Amino acid sequence: MTRRAIVLLSGGLDSATCLAIAKASGFSVHAISFRYGQRHQYELERASKLASAFQTSSHRIIDIDLAQFGGSALTDPSIRVPKSDSAEALGHDIPVTYVPARNTVFLSLALALAETIDAKDIFIGVNALDYSGYPDCRPEFIAAYQTMANLATKRGVEDETPLTIHTPLIAMTKAQIIQEGLRLGVDYSMTLSCYDPGPGGTPCGRCDACLLREKGFAEHGLVDPAGENRNPN
Repeated sequence: MTRRAIVLLSGGLDSATCLAIAKASGFSVHAISFRYGQRHQYELERASKLASAFQTSSHRIIDIDLAQFGGSALTDPSIRVPKSDSAEALGHDIPVTYVPARNTVFLSLALALAETIDAKDIFIGVNALDYSGYPDCRPEFIAAYQTMANLATKRGVEDETPLTIHTPLIAMTKAQIIQEGLRLGVDYSMTLSCYDPGPGGTPCGRCDACLLREKGFAEHGLVDPAGENRNPN
């Protein structure tokens, strides 16, 4: 029987690569995405297209409202998304685009789905190398969460095979992530990473996510296929 895996799929470059890795590893993939009050909800259209392209066994879009708490430029319209002119200008402090406890919430819902469909593996495309400002993208967080998950679930108590949280991108640079995705056939024109897209989901080209993405493609001598029609807002 093919093993089932949950893949957190935002519609961005990293999660698309993570999806491709899970598929290439032989898992029956059940994708899960979140409409959480983010200003860049266009990414969910991309997530649906990616799920279809990779023929996932299922794709759920879960509605939660982290915008009611605010505290992040991604969920609070009164906080501006920072813009820069180059990736080298980015800082290393926790940025205002950090959404409080987002990955904790997302992993908890993925964990609930995993128990429901008897999946022992969860894939999440967190990365701690190119963009280490988010505290919930660190290896220490993932290790602690996996320990908690195996203490807090029926599977963890009754099953000899523990649940595993896979983070295949965590120690990769953006360029390495792109290289792996291209090897696995990811069409990056289908993805959206921008934190502050314009009408139709056109990337701004100047937010942190856009700049790091552009840098990754440039290191391969490539132009980002999703950045041809930018909306510099």
